[in-house]
Amino acid sequence: MADPATYRPAPGTIPVEPGVYKFRDVHGRVIYVGKAKSLRSRLNSYFADVYSLHPRTKQMVTTASAVEWTVVSTEVEALQLEYNWIKEFDPRFNVRYRDDKTYPVLAVTLDEEYPRLFVYRGARKKGVRYFGPYAHAWAIRETLDLLLRVFPARTCSNGVFKRHSQIGRPCLLGYIDKCSAPCVGRVSVDEHRQIVEDFCDFLSGKTDKMVRALERRMHEAAEDLDFENAARLRDDVAALRRALEKQAVVLGTGTDADVIAFATDELEAAVQIFHVRDGRVRGQRGWVVDKSGDALDVAESKTEMAALVEQFLTQFYGEQAALADQNGDVAIVVPREVLVPELPADAEEIGQWLSTMRGSAVSLRIPQRGDKKALAETVQRNAAEALAQHKLRRAGDLTSRSQALQDIQDALELDSAPLRIECVDISHVQGTDVVASLVVFEDGLARKSDYRHYAIKEAAGDGRSDDVGSIAEVTRRRFARLARDREQAVEIEPDEVDEPASRPGIDPTTGRPRRFAYPPNLYVVDGGAPQVAAAAEVLDELGITDVAVIGLAKRLEEVWVPGEADPVIMPRNSEALFLLQRVRDEAHRFAITFHRSKRSRRMTASALDSVPGLGETRRTALVTHFGSVARIKDATIDEITSVPGIGVSTAKAVLAALNSP
Repeated sequence: MADPATYRPAPGTIPVEPGVYKFRDVHGRVIYVGKAKSLRSRLNSYFADVYSLHPRTKQMVTTASAVEWTVVSTEVEALQLEYNWIKEFDPRFNVRYRDDKTYPVLAVTLDEEYPRLFVYRGARKKGVRYFGPYAHAWAIRETLDLLLRVFPARTCSNGVFKRHSQIGRPCLLGYIDKCSAPCVGRVSVDEHRQIVEDFCDFLSGKTDKMVRALERRMHEAAEDLDFENAARLRDDVAALRRALEKQAVVLGTGTDADVIAFATDELEAAVQIFHVRDGRVRGQRGWVVDKSGDALDVAESKTEMAALVEQFLTQFYGEQAALADQNGDVAIVVPREVLVPELPADAEEIGQWLSTMRGSAVSLRIPQRGDKKALAETVQRNAAEALAQHKLRRAGDLTSRSQALQDIQDALELDSAPLRIECVDISHVQGTDVVASLVVFEDGLARKSDYRHYAIKEAAGDGRSDDVGSIAEVTRRRFARLARDREQAVEIEPDEVDEPASRPGIDPTTGRPRRFAYPPNLYVVDGGAPQVAAAAEVLDELGITDVAVIGLAKRLEEVWVPGEADPVIMPRNSEALFLLQRVRDEAHRFAITFHRSKRSRRMTASALDSVPGLGETRRTALVTHFGSVARIKDATIDEITSVPGIGVSTAKAVLAALNSP
């Protein structure tokens, strides 16, 4: 446990102005970001009495090894900078409200020439507009099926759209008038985009205007004795009304508001948000997160609830505004009114920040009576129910992960629990196309952003490489930079360490930690004693002594330790062995996936290897342009020569090679 006094700034050096600060650990990673009205007052409170802090805050300041700050002119700027840094560094001690990826949404790809409507789950992307989330995917499809009668936009994938464009016939939806068939030119690009924009307007709350317009057109058609068109418009109005009936009216017409509520316990917080547009609930989202436990944040915000509200508002609306559609219509995601259970200390500054994003006034307040109060209570009940369900689902999982890490520490006699585990696996076919994977688990969970692939250099002569040599090569490539950084750290003068760019593992140009600039607590190789010995030998050569190495053999699930004649046998039903198996299996899956893709590319290009004068660059260009060797084989000379760099003689040689018996 580090002593915060070792990196405490000198008295009087911290400014009294508002600003944003960040704590870094010994490896240069940002572990916490916060803001303060007075940097001096706030930061000094971290170093006053460590043992009086909240346990998680105490863990943060004892994990950190440095603190930095940036002075800003206003508290609104501090809000924006704090959000940007949390998004950029993803600090482990900050609460992170990541976008919900479990609920389905209705996505509209406005960035495409012919926008598409479809059901989607996953991370939000720029250029795509989302409606929802909905409780069930069938609810989206049911609503979409009703609205396609009125707004016949395309719902097919790009592959289906391209195929029907080539054959010149629309799909079934085009024949039953639930698609305007832009694939065959029934409508122009502008006409189809207008259909999609009308669809978005309807779902975003402009419902009454749309219904009245259709009714007016229906009466005009009836007066002109165009009864067939009038009947179609009548059915369209009925379809819109049925879609509206599926959305409950909770507030007065024209009300645009987000209603937010929290439910908490000692360790976690559940948040629910209802999106009300034009008085109707258009969507609902929910998160359950670990609380940061920073008592200093609570002190500045008066209560824990106020601190949670502040953290959620800055992160949620900051990300939603960043992901707004490319037309800049941020008013879609930032409503005129935000109803919260408690106002944070800087509610006025947050209101100004939201108003700036929206471009008009945003009211941030607590509902006191009437329909808004009743809806807030409903959202609160949803949050409490979500937290209860989450605790039922995760209680065993959280306990098992903690128990697994503790059991691994005890079984291997480690100094501390292996909070970061890295595992390497080799994949090949009879020694050819050798690749390796490196997967990372932190706190017992996969950290996929840190996964890595390696292409292994094959041995000279027979073109093959063995697993032991491959393990040694990957280990050397993984830890070589770490060894260099540590050598540089020895040469740095003590007074230079305060500069972020001077610390080992920190990129001098960006001031951020380099990838894998810090070691794992436990390094796992897929194999037995020979593989473990190879990895341990490389670490000894590099002078790295603080990384434990083990091997997990598949046959009997034995755990091999360097220098030991006999393996460590863990109980078959132990949480420790189960976690190690998950890590090993994930590394195997990741290696197999990469190996298949590499082998597929090699086998695809091999059919063109015999063409004289066709190098790797032009082979790649051909396969990329046509998509497969089979399509190149069916292409004409003119089509092949349309690829940049391919001439007539080369095109003839390609066809001759592919069509030769």
